[in-house]
Amino acid sequence: MTGERDLKILLRTLKPSLNDGNYVFISLKDIQHISREDILFEFKEREGTTVILEKNKADELSLTYEFIASWITLTVHSALDAVGLTAAVSTALTKHDISCNIVAAYYHDHIFVAKKDTEKAMDILREFSNT
Repeated sequence: MTGERDLKILLRTLKPSLNDGNYVFISLKDIQHISREDILFEFKEREGTTVILEKNKADELSLTYEFIASWITLTVHSALDAVGLTAAVSTALTKHDISCNIVAAYYHDHIFVAKKDTEKAMDILREFSNT
């Protein structure tokens, strides 16, 4: 199934969904001690492997983190080569001084925002459907 490429359609049909829980970003040299079932996201960088975990799991494993985030899924199926979605979302959040970390997966884009900004970010993302 091919994802949507038309930016106007993508923005009108974002349908942001807030996932339960608190999430943290951690960089580790070795992730062998973390079950794959517990890793939401993994990306290898030169400095280490970045993983996103539920905060409770990171605490259980005594891992250090600096940022506690909410996870918002844009439920529209966006094409990986769609142009402008990430820019439009980050620009809208930036106008309200909300930092975001965006992860593009095969079917959906996932936005991580600071816990304190969760409700405002959801309101801003919902506004796309009303314009």
